[in-house]
Amino acid sequence: MKIEKNLMVSLTYELHEGDHNGKIIEKIEDSRPLNFIFGTGKLLPAFESNLQKHSKGEEFNFHLGAADAYGDRVEDMIIDVPISVFEKNGKVDESICQVGNEVPMMDGSGNPLYGIINEITDTFVKMDFNHPMAGVDLYFKGLVLDVREPSQEELAGVKSSCSSCGSEGSSACSGNC
Repeated sequence: MKIEKNLMVSLTYELHEGDHNGKIIEKIEDSRPLNFIFGTGKLLPAFESNLQKHSKGEEFNFHLGAADAYGDRVEDMIIDVPISVFEKNGKVDESICQVGNEVPMMDGSGNPLYGIINEITDTFVKMDFNHPMAGVDLYFKGLVLDVREPSQEELAGVKSSCSSCGSEGSSACSGNC
């Protein structure tokens, strides 16, 4: 059976930064494969496009430029946040406010987003709200383990969250979860 919209797909892959010789970013193995219903908008569109029409047992490899993956880095997404945002009882919460930490925040409309702390001064915290893989070209190499009709339970899970399709935490996830 070939991969098509609304079919359950199970696969393994190695994700490299740049090309096949690049640093391994993620490895999804057959002990915990990526399971998802194809075409539901939970994974990167270019990732799915490169998998379409592959069948069970077929190997795949493809390159995604940054623009087709998580986009280019946007300098406007690096902002200075007042240090007071990180204060608890008048003191900076150092368990959270550390360079390199990824911190959950909210935008002006109350939507959740994550930022990486790049710098801390006496008055502000410089945070980068770009996706951690923004600006990075990706190379996927893997194997399609299975392609089948999804169960009713699997179909119901797609409507509720990304974790039910198995893509939570996967680099192939579109971030629309």
